[in-house]
Amino acid sequence: MPEDEKPVVVPHDSGWADDGKALCARLAAALGPSALHVDHIGSTSVPGMAAKPIYDVQVSVADLDTAAEEFASPLAALGFVRSPYLRDHVPAGREETEDPAAWAKLFWSRRTADAPHVNLHVRRAGSPNERLALLFRDWLRATPKAVPAYARFKYVLADAVPDTGTYADVKDPVVDLVAVVAEQWAAETGWHPHA
Repeated sequence: MPEDEKPVVVPHDSGWADDGKALCARLAAALGPSALHVDHIGSTSVPGMAAKPIYDVQVSVADLDTAAEEFASPLAALGFVRSPYLRDHVPAGREETEDPAAWAKLFWSRRTADAPHVNLHVRRAGSPNERLALLFRDWLRATPKAVPAYARFKYVLADAVPDTGTYADVKDPVVDLVAVVAEQWAAETGWHPHA
């Protein structure tokens, strides 16, 4: 979604889970063995969560440069366009202790009329941004009482801001807060990515 478009948050659709699973399977088949994991992440992957009607998918890879080369053609054939974003937001408090390069990623999006809209995040397996995307999803899935509050925040935010760039900038610190609680949950439960 272009950063200058008004964000639109819609109620949860019970079909998102199955559609996300099918989308991940198609992407895994198209991308081949360099795609170590293909995961439905983001709000459309959380039961009951309101979301922008755009699937977020994470592809975990061993090497971003190899992925950039190998994925370009199959993704273009599926209607994906490479975007210039090369790094994720580093959570507050971690900027001084972590190398920003550890938060590197590749990003493609698809906005065609005949297929689901998708944001495709390609991240290094074992990187902090790969882990955070899975942790955020899994904590929300395991904490259904938090879903209505986060959904309400997203509705209010989408109504209040003029564009998706601002939406993301305001949402990032809230995700940072959730990540603190989610990390505690991970330590208490022994959660691990792809466990």
